[in-house]
Amino acid sequence: MALALIIIVFFGTFLLAAVAVVVASFVQDRFSAAPAVIDGDVEESGAELPGLLREESLSSITIWQALLRRLDLIDSLKQRMDEADLQWSVGRVTLSMLLLGGSFFALVQDSSLLPPGSGIAAFVLGAWLPYWFIETKRQQRIQKFEAQFPDALESLARMMRAGHPLSSAFEVLGSEVPAPLGTEFRRMAEERRLGAPLDQVMENFISRVKVDEVRLFVAATLLQARAGGRLTEVLERLAETLRENAALRGEVRALSAQGKMTGTVLTLLPLGIAIMLYLTATEFISVLIYHPHGKYLIWAGIACVVTGHLVIQRLVKVKV
Repeated sequence: MALALIIIVFFGTFLLAAVAVVVASFVQDRFSAAPAVIDGDVEESGAELPGLLREESLSSITIWQALLRRLDLIDSLKQRMDEADLQWSVGRVTLSMLLLGGSFFALVQDSSLLPPGSGIAAFVLGAWLPYWFIETKRQQRIQKFEAQFPDALESLARMMRAGHPLSSAFEVLGSEVPAPLGTEFRRMAEERRLGAPLDQVMENFISRVKVDEVRLFVAATLLQARAGGRLTEVLERLAETLRENAALRGEVRALSAQGKMTGTVLTLLPLGIAIMLYLTATEFISVLIYHPHGKYLIWAGIACVVTGHLVIQRLVKVKV
């Protein structure tokens, strides 16, 4: 009964807050709908500012946006979302983290089977889930980018050998190469078309895609622009080096797969043994379940198994 009451109160408060936000947003839109007069000219309120002049909004809720601008971790979260190519606002992500954390906390708060402190652990787990999703999407995008980059460098070298300038080659690759690499080349071509210098375009490229291969490409391009030389040969050799590096990473990944599988088996083995004992010798394992201190032993065992799994995964992870 207490658990149901907590859930009802929590979701009722959330719904009331959501209704208040919708009403405040509606009132704000009505007041901002009137045209503003500037130097005798009527300015249309619905006209949007150009993309280079528009200030980036962290959240549609004014109070929450003001609070987010005071936090230093927001820049890191925004950078992660940009690298994952997720068109989300920081306010939406942070509010979803608080919502999931509060939901998990409410679900386990009144459970008698959990040890003390489980509510805090559940809140941390629920709040971590959106960040885990963003980090997963980021890693998937980086892997696709690394797989596309060598072929794109060879295509870039061939186009430059045929007489295309660097900006024109960026535009052609942006239209022909699929995402995510094609999107980055289109951004670079648009920045060059708007008059941004090559150094700034390359720095923006590095800030959006934090990959070692990109740093090598940017260093070679800027060095050629300043000192001269044949950039096509450098790009071809760089593409060949990146392919060899990708092959080496594949071999290391195959060799470490056995260690990862071993860690997974050792992690699932205690759960399998517990299920077998429950089916074959229920009275033997029921002592652990129904004893007053049994739940502490169970959760201590789960914590040890999870810690061992993380240690094994860390040991078999090899960076190339």
